[in-house]
Amino acid sequence: MVNLQSKLLFVPVFFQQQINETTRLGIWKIEETEEFFKNNVPLHRDVTHPKKRLQHLAGRFLLQFLAPAFPYELIQIAETRKPFLPNEEYHFSISHCGDYAAAIVSKDKRVGIDIEIQTEKIKKISGKFLSVPEQVLFPAVNFQLLTLFWSAKESVFKWYGEGSVDFSEHIQLKRLHEGVQTIDCFFAKTKTELVIHYRYFEHMVLAWVVS
Repeated sequence: MVNLQSKLLFVPVFFQQQINETTRLGIWKIEETEEFFKNNVPLHRDVTHPKKRLQHLAGRFLLQFLAPAFPYELIQIAETRKPFLPNEEYHFSISHCGDYAAAIVSKDKRVGIDIEIQTEKIKKISGKFLSVPEQVLFPAVNFQLLTLFWSAKESVFKWYGEGSVDFSEHIQLKRLHEGVQTIDCFFAKTKTELVIHYRYFEHMVLAWVVS
């Protein structure tokens, strides 16, 4: 296997942020071939679609970029499809869209991340993930905001990681703070107050939760 650390010294990421001393996130723009990733990170499950396989490999490669000691070979998949480490040495979350992979890794915090391409199509399904109170609270929102709200709820879903979540009932968005790019949220299943952080890019939105 190629020395990952030496490779990473010369490979930039699209975006990265140190959240705190133990938590880091990043976005990888996938421009490499499948062979590049396979030489560094083995495939952990059968993925037949070439595009999805490339995203899968890039996400796991990004985990080691963010945390060089990350034991990717120990990753398991729960019945809810959430990847995890049995001993919880690290908490992590991965997301993909188009030619991008996003990941967040923490030594001591539960985390969730989601990345989405902004699209007008989100308007057609907004009623499925926004409750009536949320539609009243955030009236006449455009597709960029709707994409943000979807991504925000996805990040909470991944943070929770145990499935059986009703996006409109259980994930309740309370207030949008555009100046500091956060959303106040109440997760009804565990009665937990959360702060969702987000970041806009030219055609994408990234949302994450650390708690």
